[in-house]
Amino acid sequence: MDTPTQASPEVDSQTRAWLEKLVAFDTTSRNSNLALIETVRDALAGQGIAATLVHNAGRNKANLFATLPAQDGGTQGGIVLSGHTDVVPVDGQDWSSDPFVVQERDGRLYGRGTCDMKGFIAAALALVPEFLAMPRKKPLHLALSYDEEIGCAGAPYLLADLRERGIRPEGCVVGEPTGMQVVVAHKGINVFRCRVHGKAAHSSLTTQGCNAIEHAARLICHIRDLADAYRANGPYDTFYDVPFSTLTTNQIQGGIAVNTIPDACEFSYEFRNLPGMSPQDIQADIQRYVSEQLLPRMRAEFPEARVDIEAGAAAPGLEASEQAAITSLVRALTRDTATRKVAYATEAGLFQGIGIPTVVCGPGHIVQAHKPDEYVALDQLAACIGFLRRIGQSL
Repeated sequence: MDTPTQASPEVDSQTRAWLEKLVAFDTTSRNSNLALIETVRDALAGQGIAATLVHNAGRNKANLFATLPAQDGGTQGGIVLSGHTDVVPVDGQDWSSDPFVVQERDGRLYGRGTCDMKGFIAAALALVPEFLAMPRKKPLHLALSYDEEIGCAGAPYLLADLRERGIRPEGCVVGEPTGMQVVVAHKGINVFRCRVHGKAAHSSLTTQGCNAIEHAARLICHIRDLADAYRANGPYDTFYDVPFSTLTTNQIQGGIAVNTIPDACEFSYEFRNLPGMSPQDIQADIQRYVSEQLLPRMRAEFPEARVDIEAGAAAPGLEASEQAAITSLVRALTRDTATRKVAYATEAGLFQGIGIPTVVCGPGHIVQAHKPDEYVALDQLAACIGFLRRIGQSL
């Protein structure tokens, strides 16, 4: 955790202004992020930088990708600075101040997204004039995404556009809050929605119905049994705070009345797999239980019973190579040689998945994110500014 410090003169007025501007946009994932994205696009255009927007199907959200060319105009290679623009809700949280107005108290800047992860984006945008003035031999790229907080849903479209346009950066830094320490690995995340369909009946006539809630409970218990098996038997990676793959059921709905056998039950579950473990294999075990054990029991009661499982958000794990140039560079610039792996997911695995070596390093700490009175410490933001400036100079 940070100890309160006095304001650092290294946190310049431009970074503060950008952070205040970014936080003022309520980019909770359920909302549009276009006002923020278009503001950034226009600011870059005013500095001679053309940005490409990649919209979602409804065209109410967009990713942004912009290249600051090398001194000779080259746009290939170089490094991506990547951040997501969406934030989690403030609903029901007890904030000490308006979550969408940055407030400074005791050496900290409070507001939704200051830590996760608009502080990193603000620092990068504030440094654009400096980056442009540097005699860089390689380009520097900015990537801003939407819907990271609901399963990294927007970044795949941005990356598909890069592939289509033949843009091949040599490395990427995802600026999630890590305390400005290097994170070289994180787990993958996979979310599923399951709908169990039985048959309704009066609760006094149990033999005439097929209780969807009770059969859903069998599947939920199987998912818990799988989780217990991974906890007991591994595989393990002790660099993680939770050193094994996890599975949890986190939402459930079903039933219409206390005296009616429910014909439907829906629930959501997720698993977070260690890199190197196949998420397809984990899901195949769940599907096998459904087809071989659950459905036969249900259809003995109601031949038309069924179980539908729909894949939702998914993001692959990250396992950065220590031999990759971006890993060596970021370690050198931060003077950090420790091995750190985290259980939360980021977009880093997506970049790595299309052949862009990636590490995670950004201001703030994950324990300060998503909660009321989210903040980034001024010394963390100052450290980020210095780090990003050195990345530009390294090019």
